[in-house]
Amino acid sequence: MSTTVEEEEEDYMSDAFLSSIQDVKPGIPVPRRVKESYEKEQKHMESNVKNRQKSLKEVEKERRDTVLNEALSNENKGFALLQKMGYKKGQALGKKGEGIVEPIPLNIKMGRSGIGHEEMKKRKAEEDLQNFRRKIQMRQQAEEQATDDFRLRMRSKKEEQKLEGDLRRSQRACLQLDEQKGVGCPREVWYWPPTDSQEDDSETEEDEDEVKEEELSVSHCK
Repeated sequence: MSTTVEEEEEDYMSDAFLSSIQDVKPGIPVPRRVKESYEKEQKHMESNVKNRQKSLKEVEKERRDTVLNEALSNENKGFALLQKMGYKKGQALGKKGEGIVEPIPLNIKMGRSGIGHEEMKKRKAEEDLQNFRRKIQMRQQAEEQATDDFRLRMRSKKEEQKLEGDLRRSQRACLQLDEQKGVGCPREVWYWPPTDSQEDDSETEEDEDEVKEEELSVSHCK
């Protein structure tokens, strides 16, 4: 019983209860003039809300929605021409009925940019992507070229080392044959292997060449 009584009682914190109170100060009667002005102000506010002038966008949206929600009538010239050619309402377009049934939807442009701005942005993005891919491709080609050059240098270096080893073996064989025959001086200088001083000079030159090649390879990799 108590729960039903509580439900029937009006909530004194609700807007309905507060709006029903007209006297701001309880116990003090409100003059008739103040009461009339208050009622007049309330009516004026209600009329302003009801007769509020809608913005251009709101009016356009309402008109567009109204037209789109309505079916085409015989007064529409395009629809009348379609009916003369044998079109029936709800039928798909095309000779065999393979076309669309619903009209093409509207694509409302909401931004302030001009016509074609989106296409220009899309085209610019595609150009930037192509330039980025071209740069990556050029970088890959440069890296591949540097790798090929390094492999070619290493191959030529190994071939030179092999030829040098064959030459040293041939020189030692010539030296042994000349010593067996008692030859004290070779016919050509390069017939015999070089002495220790000549080997030291050649090793220093080879070291300098290797350092230069390493510097060049590092610069290519960068």
